[in-house]
Amino acid sequence: MFRYICATMGRAIALDVGGKRIGVAETDDLQMIATAVGTYSWDEIFDFLSEYKDKHPWTHCVVGEPRDLRNRQTDAEPFVQRMVHKIEALFPEVELHRIDERFTSKMAMDSMLAGGMKKSKRREKGQIDQVSAVLILQSYLEQKATRL
Repeated sequence: MFRYICATMGRAIALDVGGKRIGVAETDDLQMIATAVGTYSWDEIFDFLSEYKDKHPWTHCVVGEPRDLRNRQTDAEPFVQRMVHKIEALFPEVELHRIDERFTSKMAMDSMLAGGMKKSKRREKGQIDQVSAVLILQSYLEQKATRL
């Protein structure tokens, strides 16, 4: 008889940072599956992250890196930098990663269409942010898997 023992590595979260809203996604404890958590305003996000960390300890944070087609930073980079600095200050024990987020909004809309999401639901501004965060996190998980 074989016994499998899985060590818990802690969850990873991903943030799709914008000027008004931040989409949040999470993994399971084994960092295998990415799922949407929600969308939060700048006024809400840090309280949410603190409360969430108490309930579901996360050890990794992946933040989207906004780039244009010429690989230059976009106008969203100052918001992302603000987020990164705040996370580093509030959660110094968390491993922080940046992932190229080009095309995530387009891919998010395409996946919502392909999944049959109703137009009224797609129009909710936070939906794209959440799905984009899932895509950012999934990209991180795939990159991590190829390094193993």
